[in-house]
Amino acid sequence: MIDFTPLFRTAIGFDRLADTLETAYRSDAGGYPPYNIELTGENAYRISMAVAGFAEDELEIEVRDNILKVRGAHKDDDQDQHQFLHRGIANRSFERSYQLADYVRVDGASLANGLLHVDLVREIPEAMKPRRIAIESASSEKPVLEAKRDEDSAAA
Repeated sequence: MIDFTPLFRTAIGFDRLADTLETAYRSDAGGYPPYNIELTGENAYRISMAVAGFAEDELEIEVRDNILKVRGAHKDDDQDQHQFLHRGIANRSFERSYQLADYVRVDGASLANGLLHVDLVREIPEAMKPRRIAIESASSEKPVLEAKRDEDSAAA
């Protein structure tokens, strides 16, 4: 077990980051099913998982507390009807978890040619986006707008 305490001595409010690092260190990555994570745009990502042999109703995608979980479970309909001489195709259930950053949401999912694609989008709120702040001098006064009164319009 690695102690991340020295890393966070001067960091305030990064408790979730510390938890994420510890979870990543403890988790067993495993190899099934294989997957890719790709950057598809400036704020867009795609997770592609090789789930050949799984039907749509055998897959489940859930997001809770910034953790994306993808589960797959085969239905045991005709498991005993076949006698295998060699079984090289995995026929087991799986669960994969992905830690999502703040403001990352699942945009959609699709299943095509044995690949499950989960599209993700990072939407940063306007309040969190960088903005330019004007600097005012303490000695400078704000300009006062004065309107000149037209004598002709006042007489009318």
